[in-house]
Amino acid sequence: MYRHLLGRRKCLYSALIALACFSDNAAAIWPFPPKRFSGNSLVDAGSMGINVQGRVIAFGDFNGDQYLDALALGSDQQTMTVYLWNHDDFIFQPSATFTHPHKILNVVPGDFTHSGKLDLLVMAQSSTNNQLDLSVYTALPGGGFDTSTPLSVPASALPQPIPIDIDGDMKIDLLGMAPDSSLQVWQNVFNASEPLSPLFAVGDPPFKGTQCTLANPHSNAVVDFDGDCLADVFLLCNDGSYQIWVNNKSDGFSLSLHGSMPSGVQSVSFADVDRDGTIDMVFITCSSVSTSTGIGTDCAINIAYNKQLPLCTTPADSGLKKGVRTCRPPEDLCTADPAFTFDLTNSPNNQAFVALPISTLFPGSSLVVLDIMPVLSLPVSLKLGDANLDGFPDILLIISTGQDRVPKVLFSVPCGPGVFGCVSGHGKHGWSVATKGTETLDAIKDARSVSFLDIDEDGSLDIMVQRIGTLGQNNIQFVQNNFYFDAFFLKAIVLNGACGNGWCYGPNGTEKYHPFGVSYSGASYKYTVLDTTGSRSAAQIGQLPQTSYQALQTPYSFFGLGRTNNYIENLFVGSTMHTAQHYINIEGVIPNSKLVILPPSTPGDAWKRELFLRPGEWIPWVTLTVVVATIILAIIVLVLHLNEKMITATHLRSRLLQLDAQIVEQRRLLNELQQTRSDVERELHATATFPVLTLPPEITTEIFIHLRELSPSCIPGQNLPPVVLASVCRQWRDIALATPILWSELEVHFDYIARTLISESGLVEGRVDQWLARSGNRPLLSETGYLATLRVFHIS
Repeated sequence: MYRHLLGRRKCLYSALIALACFSDNAAAIWPFPPKRFSGNSLVDAGSMGINVQGRVIAFGDFNGDQYLDALALGSDQQTMTVYLWNHDDFIFQPSATFTHPHKILNVVPGDFTHSGKLDLLVMAQSSTNNQLDLSVYTALPGGGFDTSTPLSVPASALPQPIPIDIDGDMKIDLLGMAPDSSLQVWQNVFNASEPLSPLFAVGDPPFKGTQCTLANPHSNAVVDFDGDCLADVFLLCNDGSYQIWVNNKSDGFSLSLHGSMPSGVQSVSFADVDRDGTIDMVFITCSSVSTSTGIGTDCAINIAYNKQLPLCTTPADSGLKKGVRTCRPPEDLCTADPAFTFDLTNSPNNQAFVALPISTLFPGSSLVVLDIMPVLSLPVSLKLGDANLDGFPDILLIISTGQDRVPKVLFSVPCGPGVFGCVSGHGKHGWSVATKGTETLDAIKDARSVSFLDIDEDGSLDIMVQRIGTLGQNNIQFVQNNFYFDAFFLKAIVLNGACGNGWCYGPNGTEKYHPFGVSYSGASYKYTVLDTTGSRSAAQIGQLPQTSYQALQTPYSFFGLGRTNNYIENLFVGSTMHTAQHYINIEGVIPNSKLVILPPSTPGDAWKRELFLRPGEWIPWVTLTVVVATIILAIIVLVLHLNEKMITATHLRSRLLQLDAQIVEQRRLLNELQQTRSDVERELHATATFPVLTLPPEITTEIFIHLRELSPSCIPGQNLPPVVLASVCRQWRDIALATPILWSELEVHFDYIARTLISESGLVEGRVDQWLARSGNRPLLSETGYLATLRVFHIS
């Protein structure tokens, strides 16, 4: 048996060695491509196919394949080229190129014709002073744009208009200033069934309150400020003030908050900086800005926290105390707080405002705040995005040191001793300059603008740096975020309900496509998650809040979730619809996925959502590990199974031997019991018998003889004395047979011979012979009957 087990073990060891050899060669035969980038750092990815002397002016999904594409503007500021992302080749490839008749200042991709594809709103320099020419290049069903007959749009003043759904029909309107400097709305009235249908009708906006004159440039935005998951409007005015207009659906917009911005304000960005479920304000202030270099002096990054209803600390808390709302329950995040406010006072007593001097963050350096161009100087805003997936937005900016313009990343970190932005407990979250693994960014010395994007939709925020090109480098450089962060993400996009949220068809019905990529400004997201310690937090993100002045925001919203061991508990998605239920609560959303939300295209329809899981680069190795582990476990199970069968057989054989021994023992016991029974039976016969049987044989014989003499001769058949005596028991039978005198008398009757004994003559003769034999030598006495019938008595 042990020799057999040893053979089994040898087989197991051989199989494991063979499997190990297979694993060593697995990388050579595994059908997944090797990693394109290595190293836990930011990696130079080059131009990724966008080799232009100009710049990238906008992002969008132009072919509806759910990958981010780019729109580039040539150095002549008139030629536009669409670059479509090729996932297989990992590169941007040029698709459509066309030239606009005037110098282009900004391009806003959007589905203005509600066809399910991205059109292009082009804002260009006008031959008329103090206004912008607006044109829309409509998308063709088969790809590309109708460059021969762009749609003409009424002109605006120099402050660039922003896309907004002003009336809740999920069609893109515009909000801006007319050439006469009045605030106007370009309401979308396009009707595809009318060949000459106008695209916009210009009119007064439904704003109830005193309207300001817009700044140029400005940082106007469409984002939710009061927490009701309905986009409001932020306006930056030319007098240095701001206005926040709250969306009241069909009742229009009301002026909810206004005030003065700090002196020297530049660009303004918006994000949930402290992850409390509200949109905060992040802006740059400088004492002065050089009009020749665009570099600011004494600049600071300022964070104004949105003060409104917090998240309830426990799920059981209803959020109401004595009928007054004090917090938001996790299942009711889209509750408006009309009392929300921003306090922009830079004071030690103001816990809702933090100023971060650039000179403290980067000693001896300044901040690049303008991109000086021949036609228009563009504001270089702070780009906010969760680069390390911890759930808090990080900051991407450009620092000027001497002649160098270097991109830098500020990571948001928890407040603690020595953390910048947390002096004496002032500030809710601190900041740390990223230094490890940032050599690629540090090597760039001529950056003019930076942007966050996800190059291959792999769930990490990469960086696009637009360069001046004076150092002989390409104008566009992509930096792959190759850091590994033990955290999760979610990407989401809200569509505009085009084509009834189903398939879209071209005019002749031959073209068929999904309306993916047709995002629009104004959608909002609020969600709650549980971290690994069980602590619940809320966060808020806006979709395309800013599109002016080449803001270069991506059409999707990117959520860093941090480390969590659970699904997203509640994801509230708000639209711009003017309906009673303008938002939806989605529970249990899977992290590391992309969520496409389709609001109802008509009243009464249901919300739709589609979840797309994108496997990461680690999936093949996890698969390989699982396969190898499964094979090893299968071998182990097989060996253990065979070993168990062998052990079972040995046990059964041992059991059989035990049973055989028990059978032998039981047979011995049975024999002893049978012998004991015989002895008892003999003893019983010897002691417990009838008294008559204890008589000596001689006396019993004498009794039998006397019984024969007393018995009448008329006893019929087998009732004759010898026969009866021989039938009582063995002892009497032996005595009767041993006494010939009992058989010396034979009685023969011939009265029944004719009826019964003719056929039994041989039997009769035999019995007569038997009777005669028992009589021995005794004289035989015979009697016959009168009917001459022979009758023989049977002795058995």
